[in-house]
Amino acid sequence: MQLQKGRPADCSGRLEKEVKTYDLLDSLGIEYDRVDHEPAFTMEVCEEIDKVLGAMICKNLFLCNRQKTDFYLLLIPGDKVFKTKEITKQLGCARLSFADGESMEQYLNLTPGSASIMGLMFDPQCKVRFVVDEDVLNAEYFGCHPCINTSSIRMKTADVFGKLTDALGHEMTVVKLVGEE
Repeated sequence: MQLQKGRPADCSGRLEKEVKTYDLLDSLGIEYDRVDHEPAFTMEVCEEIDKVLGAMICKNLFLCNRQKTDFYLLLIPGDKVFKTKEITKQLGCARLSFADGESMEQYLNLTPGSASIMGLMFDPQCKVRFVVDEDVLNAEYFGCHPCINTSSIRMKTADVFGKLTDALGHEMTVVKLVGEE
């Protein structure tokens, strides 16, 4: 794995949604570094990628209520444990669980294993509520997938939760999760 500056020189063979990620970041003037890698399905693999990126490891959880009528994208530090009781109390909603892959694809144009803030660009009606643990905001750099789990990108956290979130048009709800075992 090798860190590269910006978008790939040749985007042929890459998914349209990945290229749209680079297009959006470039149009906003957000600098980013990228690393290509094998599919990242576990936090252990993500830890290795994040060592190369030098960014906070961040879990991107796609959640829903029991009726599958309300959807949430929750970003938490990789070392925190997700507890539904803790998040639902702060959001004032019913118990949440992991949403299915079909819903993730429908609302964010993402497949399981590639959940990312970047998927919010495919949700112009803001059907998915965007929730971030406050510790994510404190890191210098933020890492995520560019809508595909065979690449990862690193950006300044200030750019992500400024220029990018403004452009995505999703109101951000900040929560404080203890997330301990």
